[in-house]
Amino acid sequence: MIRAAILFLLSYTAGSINFAILLFRILRKGDPRDQHSGNAGTTNVYRQAGILWAAVVLLLDVGRAVLVAFLAATILDPGFVPWTCLFLVLGNRYPLFHGFRGGKGVANYLGFTFFIAPWAGVISCAVWVAAYAVVRTPFIASFFMIAVLSAGTVFRYFESPWAVAGAVATAALVCFNHRINIAQYRAGKGGSEE
Repeated sequence: MIRAAILFLLSYTAGSINFAILLFRILRKGDPRDQHSGNAGTTNVYRQAGILWAAVVLLLDVGRAVLVAFLAATILDPGFVPWTCLFLVLGNRYPLFHGFRGGKGVANYLGFTFFIAPWAGVISCAVWVAAYAVVRTPFIASFFMIAVLSAGTVFRYFESPWAVAGAVATAALVCFNHRINIAQYRAGKGGSEE
């Protein structure tokens, strides 16, 4: 239990390092949260800095999550592994180092699942592309991705109810992080920001 608590804390801290915000500081572009969606995530970086820098942020987010997943799978009992992702996403959404205003956790969930259930990571990317081609709204496409990622984690750890609960809690958090998008979309204001 002590190992789990330490890794949860480390995961939250790692998630609190927001690469979009740091990249914008390096590029002297201000704060990505000050324009468009106000989100410090890949889609907003794409809108403000282009596809190259969005890809850099995405790869850094995914890479960090893969590393956290590797540590969790190596050190912890299986029941605790998905909960590590929850703390990673919490750090990404409410970053300790950036005024508790960060991203929404989709890329982190993707990277974590790529390590835990690689097939689910690959399928989720294809599902995102297909959903986006139909709905043309990034956050709605992300919901389809989140469903596949969650299913992959549940399938990987289906023998542990505690692990399944962690996977469901993480998916619920990522969906909750999109509540403003949902409200805007329902109000007819687009809500197309990631």
